[in-house]
Amino acid sequence: MATQSEAQLEQSLVARLSARGWEHVAFKDEAALAANLKVQLEAHNKLTLTDGEFARVLNHLDKGSVFDRAKTLRDRFHLIREDGSSAFIEFMNTRQWCQNRYQVANQISQEGTYSNRYDVTLFVNGLPLVQIELKRRGLELKEAFNQVNRYHRHSYASGRGFFQYVQIFVISNGVNTRYYANNRKQSFKQTFNWSKEDNEPLNQLGDFADIFLDKCHISKMIAKYTVLHEGDRQLMVLRPYQFYAVEALVDRVRNSVNGGYVWHTTGSGKTLTSFKASQILTEMADVEKVVFVVDRADLDYQTTREFNAYSEGSVDGTHNPNTLVRQFSDEHTPLIVTTIQKLNAAISKAQFLERMEPLRARRFVFIFDECHRSQFGETHRRITGFFRNFQMFGFTGTPILEINANKSEAIARTTKDLFGECLHQYVITDAIRDENVLRFSVEYWGKLKRRDGSLIDEKVAGIDTREFFENPDRIEGVVDWIIVNHDRKTHNRDFTAMLAVGSVDALTQYYDLFRAKREAGLHDLRVVTVFTFVANEDDRDANGLIAEPEFDISTEAPLHPHSRDKLQTYIADYNSMFGTSFSTRDGQSFYNYYKDIGKRIKERERENFNDRDRVDILLVVAMYLTGFDAKKVNTLYVDKNLRHHGLIQAYSRTNRVLNEVKSQGNIVSFRNLKKATDEAIALFADKNASETILIEPYEEQVKKFNEAIRALFDVAPTVASVDRLPDEVARLSFVRAFRELARIKNVLSAFTQFSWNDLDIDLQTFDDFKSKYLDIHDQNRRNDGQESASIINDIDFELELIRQDKINAAYILQLLKDVNSASGSQPDRQQRLADILDMVRSEPSLRSKRELIEKFIKHNMWHSGEGDDVHIAFRRYWEDEREKALSALCVSEGIGRAHLNHLLELYNFTGQTPQREDVVGALTVKPRILERRKIVDRIIDKMMSVIRVFDIDTGDI
Repeated sequence: MATQSEAQLEQSLVARLSARGWEHVAFKDEAALAANLKVQLEAHNKLTLTDGEFARVLNHLDKGSVFDRAKTLRDRFHLIREDGSSAFIEFMNTRQWCQNRYQVANQISQEGTYSNRYDVTLFVNGLPLVQIELKRRGLELKEAFNQVNRYHRHSYASGRGFFQYVQIFVISNGVNTRYYANNRKQSFKQTFNWSKEDNEPLNQLGDFADIFLDKCHISKMIAKYTVLHEGDRQLMVLRPYQFYAVEALVDRVRNSVNGGYVWHTTGSGKTLTSFKASQILTEMADVEKVVFVVDRADLDYQTTREFNAYSEGSVDGTHNPNTLVRQFSDEHTPLIVTTIQKLNAAISKAQFLERMEPLRARRFVFIFDECHRSQFGETHRRITGFFRNFQMFGFTGTPILEINANKSEAIARTTKDLFGECLHQYVITDAIRDENVLRFSVEYWGKLKRRDGSLIDEKVAGIDTREFFENPDRIEGVVDWIIVNHDRKTHNRDFTAMLAVGSVDALTQYYDLFRAKREAGLHDLRVVTVFTFVANEDDRDANGLIAEPEFDISTEAPLHPHSRDKLQTYIADYNSMFGTSFSTRDGQSFYNYYKDIGKRIKERERENFNDRDRVDILLVVAMYLTGFDAKKVNTLYVDKNLRHHGLIQAYSRTNRVLNEVKSQGNIVSFRNLKKATDEAIALFADKNASETILIEPYEEQVKKFNEAIRALFDVAPTVASVDRLPDEVARLSFVRAFRELARIKNVLSAFTQFSWNDLDIDLQTFDDFKSKYLDIHDQNRRNDGQESASIINDIDFELELIRQDKINAAYILQLLKDVNSASGSQPDRQQRLADILDMVRSEPSLRSKRELIEKFIKHNMWHSGEGDDVHIAFRRYWEDEREKALSALCVSEGIGRAHLNHLLELYNFTGQTPQREDVVGALTVKPRILERRKIVDRIIDKMMSVIRVFDIDTGDI
């Protein structure tokens, strides 16, 4: 049986949707789209628009970014009609989401920078809200994702920008189908399968279409389960398990008086799920207030930013319970986000009880985040004893079950005991299968060297004492190991690592050693730390729980004056490093210090993050080991005992999905936690889940790499043979084979024992193949958008996998200085220069700079004199060439230089490409409306090209 073609897949989908009530329509151009929009809006709003009135509607719709238009879609337009009357034009009924008008079209052609044809488009009331791109069976689904991104660049914004109203994209190759929100900043990793309520994925396009693309369901996803994130000005859409959890929770509130809890694995997006549940519950007439409760440690930069981004002003960041009591009384505050500590004070302290007493019988819904926390029991009893008409729900990634309950309590209570039945479950094996979290790579290091070279072996029988683990020689051995291996684990510090230790005393030893070795010039790692100087900070080996941090610092008679003094010096180091002014003088300043660390690590995800603000290692005892979500954390060094949910929570700081480079969460344990790890995996997944949750060991990765080498040699036996590949099909095979090699090498290189001697190819040959791979990429990029599209057009080259972070323009300049100042014959110097140029050609981040560097070497490189002269000459040359490029851009596009400088400043400040109106404002001659988008896109492309060449990946030149 022949493979189903893309055209057949498309026709089958359109027929399936038509049978389910989508009206099949055809549009030959944008004018037909506009005419249809008029008819659909008139029918939906039950009115007739004159041509002039509809023109004003079009002008209203044709404004702003994708995010702005998502808001426009959800609002109504106040139209003053030609007869003087008013009408409110609704673009989508989001309250009764099934009551809209539905159409499906295929092969719509759109003229932009290039002409593109879209596979299948779903229209709601005449606006294209869902775009479906298909690839024939057997092709990578990622190619459809890349095709959508190409359409973003070339045509979605053209004309009236109707396709900027797309809310959800669907990509499929027939056997694998995913969806995602219209958010250009996300990667393929942020695309999702839809599934049944039991988490069984619906990968086949037909099954997906029947359920997800059902008219009412897709409308509900857009109306209720697409979130407009104000902070990032981006759209987000819930994943299926988030959808089912919210639906179950809302159903429980609507039809029952019972509570319940949601078990969604750590890293699966519980904050968004709980927010959406809270938001929907506030719309229910018989619910007076929804109270979202976190621990104070969690009401940090991250939670505050996220909730305020979803619902501006919803979070009260003060520490005064007065504000909370006022919110309880205020009828205009349906959603309260507060802390356990303030809630506890509001219902237990005498000064608040008089105002809280009249509220006891009102209907409140409480939602507790991270409800597995160890201190929750006492507050739980107070809440259930105070309020009389409430429901209580919890969210957790690691619930308290009978086996991991706190046995020190008189009655060991579970999450089910506290909240009720589990409403929805999505465990770590589900999340790994769906690629929503990463697997772990766990290495155990029990043998470390003393200063005299002898080994310290923790596996000596019977050793499990604090005296052994906090021995200065042993701790120095761990520090030395980390200094040697940290760059390998974090991809040359592109990621942050955490180091978790067993007590404050151990932490101070670690920090002091890192600082002493930095001052001695043995490393330049940026190590920061935070801990509390109260009794509960040491680890609790008896039950595996992670203790709660305490922020209410007394300014008098501290319990541990020595550790407080130590922390003050460490905060002074932090202030010196980052230009801040925190201290331990009071709880608020200390809390702000804690939050600043979290913000600094979290913000590494942002495009405009400045590398000088980075943290390399966060050293902790208990803080940040639970609830902290940062995609740029990829490694956890462990020197403390962990068990059960404490272990899973700590490990899970590393496994947030980001990109291809972050292929796993790295765990390096300096204690023998093998048994504890296996037990925790069995508890929160199942006893056979280790192979799913943990990646294969080093030896298996080596086997996979060598098998991939043989597959590469089957396509191209030698580097030279790549140039002789007969056609595009063969070149595509080479690209895929080498990319698979790069993926496995990316995993391998994080292992401490990694050595090229274990592989069936040497580094030089790998780099030579890499250069050929990049040559194909560059040729493909030059052909991007041409009518005769290459079959390689939408393949993802995943260049981040082969980028070497330390090799930038400054690194190359240092090599040139070394060549210039070194002794040796002219042929020897020429050979070294040739080697440098080979390095430039094989490094993705430098290929855009290759011509400039080659030109400098040929015409400006001095063959005598001091190396510093080369540095000065290169900097002057670089600045001159940049000025020439910017001047040429001004001349060719008619932009004033001052205006161009302003656009560059906007980019440097925001990290985002300029707004269209800013570019138009910079033009000396304003283009006609119909030409505007094409011209603006061209100018932005040219500007970004200059930035890529001269400003990105340069280092300090």
